[in-house]
Amino acid sequence: MVPPLTTHAEEVSSGQRFEFGRNWARFLETLDDQRIERAEGSLRNMLEMNHLTGLDFLDAGSGSGLFSLAARRLGARVYSFDYDPNSVNCTAELRRRYFANDNLWRVEAGSVLDADYLARLGQFDIVYSWGVLHHTGEMWQALANVAPLVRPGGQLFVAIYNDQGKISHRWTVVKRMYNQFPPALRFLVLWPAFLSLWWRRLLKDLLTGQPTRSFKTYRGFRGMSPWHDVVDWVGGYPFEVARPEQIFDFYRNLGFTLQRLRTEGGSLGCNEFVFRRTFQSTHDRTQEVGI
Repeated sequence: MVPPLTTHAEEVSSGQRFEFGRNWARFLETLDDQRIERAEGSLRNMLEMNHLTGLDFLDAGSGSGLFSLAARRLGARVYSFDYDPNSVNCTAELRRRYFANDNLWRVEAGSVLDADYLARLGQFDIVYSWGVLHHTGEMWQALANVAPLVRPGGQLFVAIYNDQGKISHRWTVVKRMYNQFPPALRFLVLWPAFLSLWWRRLLKDLLTGQPTRSFKTYRGFRGMSPWHDVVDWVGGYPFEVARPEQIFDFYRNLGFTLQRLRTEGGSLGCNEFVFRRTFQSTHDRTQEVGI
């Protein structure tokens, strides 16, 4: 596939893309051991492994770098890349803080839509891409592009926004509006969206005499923070969604078997999938023999 014609900076300035990396840079100011441990627990739980010692782990779209860090702490050899320059810097900063001069953790810039770049990476025991591929602008191509990166017998861990029909469409409009507003006016979108997402919890806390309890105790099941999660959600554009059965059928046809599934039910969050690569797809075999 031909790499994108526009740069990340051009996409941001034209309102076509959210600067995830800037949000992650602010998130790193709140990062503590408890959040890191939650991230490690998320990996252990979904992958059903107590450690990743000796395994090659690819973080495709590393964002804050938190899960690259978690994988490295669990013993994996880690390769991290992201399209957003600030996300690359965040991941590199965590590597500097916790694994300085470590030759088992590599961080660089790259796009999951750049087939030539991906072809140079080789294959991995675990390919991880949580909440990333639906923000590329070409979700199905991105989903296809990560499949050959998984070794036969290896695992693919992806998370994709749940398709909620008209509700998802309305949020697409909100996200597009947020990114097209001048930065100084984005609060006009962000605060109403925050209240729509949090009012029930805040009202419950108010009625129990603890008005900020949920906000202060929130860690998320993956170790994130409430405000940065909201900014990430509201600003996250491009934005695509899929039903769980669509992702299941897509990867089954590429030679993957579903191992774990965590769905969001009727909510707007990400459905999580862990697949195992059980055989080589016809597409991969024809590429190898030059057909």
